[in-house]
Amino acid sequence: NLIDTPGHVDFTYEVEKSLRACEGALLVVDVSQGVESQTVANYYLAVENNLEILPVINKIDIANIDVDHAKLQLIEILNFKEKDIQLVSAKEGIGIADLFEKIVEFIPHPEGDDNAPLQALIFDMKYDIYKGIIVYVRVVNGVIRENMAIKMMHTGREAHIEEIGVFAPEAVRVRELTSGEVGYITCNIHEPREVSVGDTLTGTANPAAGPLQGYRQLNPLVFCGVYPVNSKDFLPLR
Repeated sequence: NLIDTPGHVDFTYEVEKSLRACEGALLVVDVSQGVESQTVANYYLAVENNLEILPVINKIDIANIDVDHAKLQLIEILNFKEKDIQLVSAKEGIGIADLFEKIVEFIPHPEGDDNAPLQALIFDMKYDIYKGIIVYVRVVNGVIRENMAIKMMHTGREAHIEEIGVFAPEAVRVRELTSGEVGYITCNIHEPREVSVGDTLTGTANPAAGPLQGYRQLNPLVFCGVYPVNSKDFLPLR
């Protein structure tokens, strides 16, 4: 499974929650920009989550760019080995096949026990007008099956699974998700506040002894700037 995350500072928690569902990460650096402050921040997020990190320099098809300088930054700032740095052009497809082979070699395979009580990480969700909340999960232990009764271990919300699927890359319905797999479930839940990203799913019939580590409650925040059209209205607005 490949999970794409944003790199911008405003989406730090989106990166963090996705990293918790992975064994490894590709740290993609734009060759024209080099290593930036958010590159370093995301690198340490991956380190804190014990991920194997594979450095990738992208956009090598651009004319008159200094690939060696970007390599040197990765080596000197983030202590990568030169032999592990992958050179690609996503636009032109250069180096992509070699990158996939390196992922298989470099990133450890998922571990887990299908026979253990279910523990599945909720790492994202979205709303669908017909299905309600679609919950993105990574199964750490156990198996998720259709019609299974589940419980969210932090919120206590219980539900029955109606649909299970994987991304290939479009959503494809399946009958179960086993340990190590990433997919989605629907449970006829329509209120986003009833599902908490970072929570652990378990079965009600044979629950896990405890939730997965690392959960923290999100505080929803909205930032905006409001200005009057006419400057004379500034004081009344205040």
